[in-house]
Amino acid sequence: MLIGKGISRDDAYRLVCYYNNNDDDNDDDSKHDTVMMVKASMIRDSVKGRIVTYSRKVFIPITYLCRDYCSYCTYRKEPSSVDADSIILKPEHILAIAEEGKRVGCTEALLVAGERPEQLYPEARSWFRARGYASTIEYIADMSRLVLEKVGLLPHTNAGNLTLDEVKMLKEYNASIGLMLENASTRLMGKGMAHEHAPSKHPLLRLKTMENAGKARVAFTTGLLLGIGESMDEVVESLIAIREMHERYKHIQEIIIQNFNPKPNTPMADHTKPSREYMLRVVALARLIMPYMNIQVPPNLNPDFGEFLNAGINDWGGISPVTIDHVNPEAPWPSIDHVRYVTEAYGFRLRARFPVYPEYISEEYLSSRVMEIINRMRDEHGLVRGY
Repeated sequence: MLIGKGISRDDAYRLVCYYNNNDDDNDDDSKHDTVMMVKASMIRDSVKGRIVTYSRKVFIPITYLCRDYCSYCTYRKEPSSVDADSIILKPEHILAIAEEGKRVGCTEALLVAGERPEQLYPEARSWFRARGYASTIEYIADMSRLVLEKVGLLPHTNAGNLTLDEVKMLKEYNASIGLMLENASTRLMGKGMAHEHAPSKHPLLRLKTMENAGKARVAFTTGLLLGIGESMDEVVESLIAIREMHERYKHIQEIIIQNFNPKPNTPMADHTKPSREYMLRVVALARLIMPYMNIQVPPNLNPDFGEFLNAGINDWGGISPVTIDHVNPEAPWPSIDHVRYVTEAYGFRLRARFPVYPEYISEEYLSSRVMEIINRMRDEHGLVRGY
């Protein structure tokens, strides 16, 4: 196996074929997992070293409205359940959240919105038009400008699928953009599946957004959502799809391996969440397929998060000292001090990064406005000075 290239599709299938032909959680599986994790950890140490990063952020929910109905989601809300003055978060509220984060050393403003709510809800269309905006993305681009220029936080937008022109619009004021692939399988769009009523989750649309970001030279975050009905073969194809996109454009800065957690009052409330063994297995597989990639597991969704260091991750993602995870409000972030304690207990050093990784801090990927803000705060390694 060449560390720089990663294992082939055939090798990855041979690994998952082993699991497909064995019962879960038996002794042979455990031994196989251990071998995979040891290899993945050795590769991580060789390529990434022993520094583990995180981004100190605020989570700003621009709007809870969304045209999609994912079977596991509690983020989206109907206009009838939202105060008329809060259908879309107003500029003064956005800036207030950003200012609160700035006071405690945050560098990232995560701007999140549902998928194009103006296409489904006249309330959203009216709200934007009354303020001179044609779409959610146009509004987010302007709010990114305000946050960057007035507060000095670096926006990272996650607002669904984007056209090439929309990516270029956001690039002016965003350090990076994110969109979870979740899975590359169209099977999950079928009847009774997680994405049956979520047309924007079609993998071809998601991959097109990733391609648009590559064409626009924007550092991009994506990843998989595990436990929504996918097979191990589909996990392999999803990771390979991400790798192939990155090989074409060299712009994917990070892969999140995120676990589905069932939530009450959703169609998947009784669905079984992925096991710890399954999560560790996929993390190790991701490292074996993409040795060079920054790989993240969210610590708020995994109480024993430290063990993922033994499977090859090198990042904890965004952690907020002031705002909740609005997508998973039942799962509070651990304190940064606790994350540091756990990271160091496993023999690593914790450092704060920007929403754009050091390898993408350049004029190729960032506008001059964003570069100026980063240059005020960066150290010689491209990480946040003092953190």
